[in-house]
Amino acid sequence: MTITVIGKEAESSLTWAGLMAALEAGHRLPRAEIKDLFLYRGTDTLLNRAAWIDGLGQLVKVATVFPSNGAQGLPSVNGAVTLFDDATGVLKALVDFHLVTKWKTAGDSLLAARRLARPDARNILLVGAGTVARSMVQAYSSIFPDARFTVWSRTAASAAAMGLPVADDLESAVRQADIICTATMAKEPILRGAWLQPGQHLDLIGAYTPAMREVDDEAMSRARVFVDSRATTLHHIGELVAPLASGAITEADVIADYYDDPARFTRTSADEITIAKNGGGAHLDLMTANYIVGAWAAAS
Repeated sequence: MTITVIGKEAESSLTWAGLMAALEAGHRLPRAEIKDLFLYRGTDTLLNRAAWIDGLGQLVKVATVFPSNGAQGLPSVNGAVTLFDDATGVLKALVDFHLVTKWKTAGDSLLAARRLARPDARNILLVGAGTVARSMVQAYSSIFPDARFTVWSRTAASAAAMGLPVADDLESAVRQADIICTATMAKEPILRGAWLQPGQHLDLIGAYTPAMREVDDEAMSRARVFVDSRATTLHHIGELVAPLASGAITEADVIADYYDDPARFTRTSADEITIAKNGGGAHLDLMTANYIVGAWAAAS
């Protein structure tokens, strides 16, 4: 049995357009079966995610999230990705965890932005200055080649390290942006709905547990809301859990996910505000890992 081991060297064979096509193709297959397991120790998290898509394969992704690792010069998120053959269940590939996570996370939001952001969007605000924000610069630039990026972070040094213009005031930066991408570890909203302007698109990435959220109820109620998957967001992530519990929105206010007709997952006017919640479920890891393996094989 030959097991393919794919590291970061495979990145040269990947394209954002190729990944978005793979994600769209994956959502035309039978709906994924997904299971998540969370374990906690204080602020640290062990997340075990599994997905099975008939016709594509099976994947298990284990992630550890240790927020204090930055003080030791280590990534806060680490893990392993195993991909299994669809027909036999035999281990097919071990794929670099950070490679899969980078492309899955950014590709998920990029697909939403392609469908929901105004085509003339230029001013992109990155809220957060970590690894995800850095990858979003590369991803957004692939479909918005004239984009101008600004970054805001609670930590001035991390924002400056991005090498981009730094916003001193978050509210002012939000009001001036066409696309706002949040990629933080916030547990309380840091972005207010009162700041939002007609025509804006928000990519919400950071929150991944019921206790986390980045925008307030007013933002959710003012926007047309989309998610990558209802199954992994509605009752699992604070961005949806909290406004559903408060009555700010209902499940019917979530207009579409990627399994719905793409004609529903779209902007309908230049003035509407759109929000896409990136839940990053294991089915997206499976689609992404499968794309990486295929692209690497084709280039080898």
